[in-house]
Amino acid sequence: MAMKVEIRDGKLCIEIDLEKPTLSSSGKTLVVASTRGNAVTDVLVDGKPVTIGLNAYISKKG
Repeated sequence: MAMKVEIRDGKLCIEIDLEKPTLSSSGKTLVVASTRGNAVTDVLVDGKPVTIGLNAYISKKG
């Protein structure tokens, strides 16, 4: 998983690679992008690193 994070024009911008849809652990959705837990970034807010936990998914039903 490659993720790029930056602050641009006062907005947190996250760019993450899409994956082949994979069944989630619950079996209810298909995951298309994930940090697989929390990921500490190099982006700083008030001098502290931003941590991101991201899951992007689609419905199994289509």
